[in-house]
Amino acid sequence: MKILKIQALRGPNIWSVQRKKLIQMRLDLEEMEQSPTNKIAGFRERIEAMFPTMIEHRCSEGVRGGFFMRIDRGTWMGHVIEHIALEIQTLAGMETGFGRTRETKTPGVYNVVFSYTEENVGMFAAESAVAIAEALIAGTNYDLEADIQKMREIRERVRLGPSTGSIVEEAVARDIPWIRLGTNSLVQLGYGVNQMRFQATITCKTSNIAVDIACNKEETKRMLDMNSIPVASGSICVDEEDLENCIAKIGFPIVIKPLDGNHGKGASINVTNMDDAKAGLEFAKKYSRRVIVEKFITGFDFRVLVIDNKLVAAAKRVPAHVVGNGKDSIQTLIDETNKDPRRGYGHENVLTEITVDRDTEDLLEKLGYTLETVPKGGKIVYLKSTANLSTGGTSVDVTDMMHPENIFLAERISRVIGLDVCGIDIMAENLTQPLKENGGVILEVNAAPGFRMHLAPSEGLPRNVAAPVIDMLYPPGKPSRIPIIAVTGTNGKTTTTRLLAHIVKNNGYKVGFTTSDGIYIQNHMMEKGDTTGPVSAEYILKDPTVEFAVLETARGGILRAGLGFSRCDIAVITNIQEDHLGLNDIHTLEDLARVKSTVVRSVKKDGWAILNAEDEYCRKIADELSCNIAWFSMDEENPFVKKLSKEGKIVAVYENGFITVKKGEWKIRVERATHVPLTLGGKAKFMIANALAATLAAYLYGFKTEDISLSLQTFIPSVAQTPGRMNIFEFKKFKVMIDFAHNPAGYRAVEDYLSSVEATKKIGIIAGVGDRRDEDIRECAKIAGRMFDHIIIRQEKHLRGRTEQEIIDLILEGIAESGRAVTHEIITKEIEAIKHAINSAEEGTFITALSDVVTNAIEIVQEYLDKENEQGEI
Repeated sequence: MKILKIQALRGPNIWSVQRKKLIQMRLDLEEMEQSPTNKIAGFRERIEAMFPTMIEHRCSEGVRGGFFMRIDRGTWMGHVIEHIALEIQTLAGMETGFGRTRETKTPGVYNVVFSYTEENVGMFAAESAVAIAEALIAGTNYDLEADIQKMREIRERVRLGPSTGSIVEEAVARDIPWIRLGTNSLVQLGYGVNQMRFQATITCKTSNIAVDIACNKEETKRMLDMNSIPVASGSICVDEEDLENCIAKIGFPIVIKPLDGNHGKGASINVTNMDDAKAGLEFAKKYSRRVIVEKFITGFDFRVLVIDNKLVAAAKRVPAHVVGNGKDSIQTLIDETNKDPRRGYGHENVLTEITVDRDTEDLLEKLGYTLETVPKGGKIVYLKSTANLSTGGTSVDVTDMMHPENIFLAERISRVIGLDVCGIDIMAENLTQPLKENGGVILEVNAAPGFRMHLAPSEGLPRNVAAPVIDMLYPPGKPSRIPIIAVTGTNGKTTTTRLLAHIVKNNGYKVGFTTSDGIYIQNHMMEKGDTTGPVSAEYILKDPTVEFAVLETARGGILRAGLGFSRCDIAVITNIQEDHLGLNDIHTLEDLARVKSTVVRSVKKDGWAILNAEDEYCRKIADELSCNIAWFSMDEENPFVKKLSKEGKIVAVYENGFITVKKGEWKIRVERATHVPLTLGGKAKFMIANALAATLAAYLYGFKTEDISLSLQTFIPSVAQTPGRMNIFEFKKFKVMIDFAHNPAGYRAVEDYLSSVEATKKIGIIAGVGDRRDEDIRECAKIAGRMFDHIIIRQEKHLRGRTEQEIIDLILEGIAESGRAVTHEIITKEIEAIKHAINSAEEGTFITALSDVVTNAIEIVQEYLDKENEQGEI
């Protein structure tokens, strides 16, 4: 078997709109296509022995053990690999259960699709599943545990931490979208101007000054002391002389910890003599040049969490420890403790496995123990000097036991330091009495405190401490999203997108939009190129100035990675026509319609899908939609349009020369088409269709018809506004038009326009694109033969696996099929072809360059026009 391609889908996609995180693997079964599972001796026994938990896979049978039934009956290896990929992720602690396996039009080649929780793990699982399947087929041994451990390690390296993850989960529960910014814990909640950012538990509202204070333990202690808040006595040391002076003042026992440390690193607790103190000083200095030396306060370690100046949780933290039973060694007790199902690798479970490190060995050495020591029954042996959960500690929720005086104290501390998310470390006998009565002290104040101990304490009530963070970032009434209009289709989507963006901008919004020529924010081009995929959409949604997004959404991005947004308010399909067929398993218009439908299927329930009433594939798509549907049509008398009107549906039509919105039998005439510059005086019918789609989308969003009308009148087709969309350059004796038409439907639209153009001679400059089907290349050439008197064939780009002569031969065949005596010549370079056409143009000639590299063509024609304007002649 051979993996041909693995890709990650990250948004609504052709397989599922709801399940946004999918791996799609293109797999060639090769000789295994002839060997379903029931023809492989012993396969059922081997897979069941390796994965006994697969008994829970119900598969299409819908019953426990259903997948094994399919294996007995005979299923293909792609389906088996899908189930293995899901199961190994589950065994590695990432439970996920959606999968699909479908054969492509190429025999033996399958798309194996399965869900993931962490993308990198999912990619690894795809490769691992194939290797496991090959071992099961051959009956050879396979180290499954090594792969599972590797997946855990990848997950721990790339996943969001438990605190960050909990905030994201709470946001998702409230329907707030999120984007991970980079590979660390920096996350954006919401879109555009309504975004909020946080990293770990530091938010965009967190004061930088407060973080600086909290990170400076000396400054924190001084500020708390000034505000009559109890702190442990002590001072800062940099050398042994300082250490001796400090101990002389405060006496033993002491605590030594780095000034700039965190997570308990470099700390020595309950130091009782000078030798240990000096060793502790050297240990702490590995983490910080300056070291805190404080009086050791007896009691328990508590962490109190205050968010938005309100106490939300308190936990008693217990360092990693084992309890002796009089017969097992400390190492054996550690191993037994780690078998607790609540403990896992890294942050995968509520508790973390206990590991033996220098801190453990030092603590045991002080007790005169080794790992082989057998403690007495009931003897508690502490294995870490700090109570951090990440080192194997446990936590007990004590929120409801806090004395009101201590609650007041904690909330006051958060204001004194100035932290919106504030973790306060307290050492005291308990929190049920005021600290001033039981001698408790504040040890530290933490910016970015961990949430794990509160979310899932080992004892007591779990606290949803992520909820108050979201409450703070998004108080009631504050939106998290911005309006999104997505535009797809075969032809006209760029112009429709630009026109919609113009309407939105004229209505006072700061608009961001993506097109096949670039990313724009408020008409400023930010990135040049074909930017119609999910990365470009995300670019707009991440921009903090954007109030409204209009996103051209092409098939390539949908197939490659899914949509770049979770849902949209309005989606437009301009049409479904022959283009890019034969690529990426899209062979028919039905296949193409399935891809394009992803966009309208992502419309929110009370949003609108806007479809072309004259397009049979749009009509079929409508049957599977659960949102509102509106239509547009160039023909008011179309039977389907008449039926819609009788049913009271909303339809935009071209009637009596007007762009009109119909609600049932009521008509709202928005503007006369001849007053809309985009339509070139009403001659460019397909531009009228684009204007209908944009008008309807704007109307349904809620813009006033008079504002839409004004925008239609002020959207001037030009190189700046609509590059490559019927850009006409008027020379003194002839005209040149540049258009991006590159498929039969686009060619037919140009043909329709040229039929109304008077010219002594019509010259066309055309090319074929190598990755189109033979019939598409021939059809474009046939249309060119009908609309031009002379054709210049050029072919320097986009061969895509074909030879130049192959494509030219197909073009010549198509021209011959037009039935007209059309002259032609071949000039392979586009720039030379354009120059030749202009230099040889006679008076009254109309030159049309159907260009796939619009900017090059525009630049050369503009250069000639500028010369004519300067010199009065070429």
